[in-house]
Amino acid sequence: MTGLPPFHFAFTVDDLGEARRFYGGLLGCAEGRSDTRWVDFDFYGHQIVAHLDETAGQGAASNAVDGHDVPVPHFGAVLDWEAFAALRERLENAGIDWVIEPYIRFDGEPGEQATMFLRDPSGNALEFKAFRNPDRLFAT
Repeated sequence: MTGLPPFHFAFTVDDLGEARRFYGGLLGCAEGRSDTRWVDFDFYGHQIVAHLDETAGQGAASNAVDGHDVPVPHFGAVLDWEAFAALRERLENAGIDWVIEPYIRFDGEPGEQATMFLRDPSGNALEFKAFRNPDRLFAT
């Protein structure tokens, strides 16, 4: 969308096998390099690294947005409209427990977007979104 270079994001998980099944299996992210305590994934063209920390505790902080309790911190990806729909269907078929079920924000406005929130098996919050018009990603 923007031609910017890929980003790198590192986070903790309490089970690398579960992380591989979730990110690699369910989300379809290809696995890159790995070691006994970390694994790289291709997260929609960006590098994310799951680091093993068996003692990691996940906070329950949130901010109110559109009448929802949006978990913080969280990370995710902006997908195109069709990829978002395909991922939503894959997650629904897998019986995912939503933090915030898929819905449309700013319907009919410049920043119209589909969004959904979920947690990985270690409790990390993820948001996926898609813009009806990708050129309006930062529209106000």
